[in-house]
Amino acid sequence: MARRFRGFLPVVVDVETGGFNPRTDALLEVAAVLITMDDEGWLHRGETISRHVHPFEGANLEKSALDFTGIDPWTEDRGAINEKDALREVFLPIRKAVKEFNCKRAVLVGHNATFDHNFVFAAAERADIKRNPFHPFSTFDTATLAGLAYGHTVLAEACKRAGLEFSNREAHSAAYDAEKTADLFCGIVNRWKSLGGFPLPEPASQETTGTASA
Repeated sequence: MARRFRGFLPVVVDVETGGFNPRTDALLEVAAVLITMDDEGWLHRGETISRHVHPFEGANLEKSALDFTGIDPWTEDRGAINEKDALREVFLPIRKAVKEFNCKRAVLVGHNATFDHNFVFAAAERADIKRNPFHPFSTFDTATLAGLAYGHTVLAEACKRAGLEFSNREAHSAAYDAEKTADLFCGIVNRWKSLGGFPLPEPASQETTGTASA
């Protein structure tokens, strides 16, 4: 994995929010999906980590955003926790996976990834979390990749064109959207591999490395 993505581990993230401004609007759900790679270099969707989040103190909640997602921020059935605990619980398995794959850090994969990246980083800053596993500005955007691979940038339609099932009823749940985005990302990368794109280089042997540095 580290050789395939320049030392970065792709991790798919989706957030549901109370608006569009990461500084003022509430983070309500966050989900991360780990990506794994088999011995043949094919990507697969891995573990999903998802948390419901209490709006931070003074957070703005736009009615139009809540109507769109169908989230009631105040219902006890959500099992919501504060931002700091939610991010810590999501970040911990990501950091473990980064270490497991010998990567330097994670890179956020998202559908319109800048939106998710901005909300995750704003929440981490509010919570004073120092060990954010994600690259501070680089992302992989599946909206762009899907536009290239399938001629459509909307997640639901891109999934359908990729042969993936997509339920509009289950959409706008962070976990569901993150899993579908992960399937889409893996499918695009695997399709590129099947067409002969980016053969993984063989790791340099110790003998070769020693000769080069001598």
